[in-house]
Amino acid sequence: MMVSMRTSGTLHISQWIRWALLAFAFWTAIALVFALPLLATTHNHQRTLLSAMAQWWSWGMLVPMILTLDRALPFTSRQLTRRVLVHLVLGPILIMVYTYLQACMEALMRLHPWSRLVGRALPLEATREMFWSMLVYCVIVGAWETYQYQQHFLSAELQMERLERTSSDARLNALRMQLDPHFLFNALNTISAHVEREPQSARRMIEHLGDLLRLSLQSHGRQEIPLSKELAFLDHYLAIQMMRFGDKLKIDYEIAHGVRQALVPSLFIQPLVENAIRHGISRRARGGFIQLTAKNSADRLVLRVSDDGVGLPPNWSLEAQTGLGLALTRERIAVLHPNGTSEFNVCARREGGTDVTISFPIRFAEEVSDHAFFD
Repeated sequence: MMVSMRTSGTLHISQWIRWALLAFAFWTAIALVFALPLLATTHNHQRTLLSAMAQWWSWGMLVPMILTLDRALPFTSRQLTRRVLVHLVLGPILIMVYTYLQACMEALMRLHPWSRLVGRALPLEATREMFWSMLVYCVIVGAWETYQYQQHFLSAELQMERLERTSSDARLNALRMQLDPHFLFNALNTISAHVEREPQSARRMIEHLGDLLRLSLQSHGRQEIPLSKELAFLDHYLAIQMMRFGDKLKIDYEIAHGVRQALVPSLFIQPLVENAIRHGISRRARGGFIQLTAKNSADRLVLRVSDDGVGLPPNWSLEAQTGLGLALTRERIAVLHPNGTSEFNVCARREGGTDVTISFPIRFAEEVSDHAFFD
């Protein structure tokens, strides 16, 4: 605890010194800018420079007092009119303080005697220079209020982004939690149908289901994984289905070169394939085929799941359908790629069956090792 307090105190002091040096450099630069025109009209360059330094260094020393008083005002940043009126009252008082600060600086530099601090000379000088001094004062206050407003705006913007991100994460997690048991129950129903009739096939199905659960748990908490990992998960699911359908189910992959490391929502292809099997192919005695294609088109990942099953029922629409897997997949993609950047289309194939086409901006996981996703 003592070490932590010392470290914090050291950092605070070093930060204070850094800001003091920056302020010193800033006000010195301002003094030089205003002194340069006068140097061409006078022979006493030293006195001119010192006088300019005394003037602007005094403003620099007054700035912390101005900012402290501004922070102490009982008005919010939105009550701008009241803040302006208070500063119009405080301005002349602080300008008088500035005048005496400048006189002290000039006395230290031996530009004027200390006796100048006594009498009416300084108040009269402050009154004569009140307009220009108030102009400088207003510039300082205006710059500070602008900075405060920007900080308030950025803070509010960051809070909104954080809330939106938290809301999106919570929504995605809720969707994923619904999807996991949905998939698991369907897989168990498939296995249970083979336990008594084909125990060896059921045993192999259970092995694949174990691998599926392992991959699902390893990807839990990750909303996106490389396409290659999603396909590995799909392979185990299809292995179970192949044991169920045998030669009646044919699978074809057409994965374009260079998209296997594209990031995709975890467990989002399996519900599409399951939907094709349950509602398209399983209703036909002769089975059918499922084709999965993925390609990069104009920096968008386009993924298509096609089947030659029974097709869509009459008057079917994506908005009116009630299937859980398809609805959850569509919603997850919309949350991960908001503002209309994703597309999700379901339509009937001309040759019979159904096409599901999904596209969204492509992002790669090349910089992430495989161990970051699955051990």
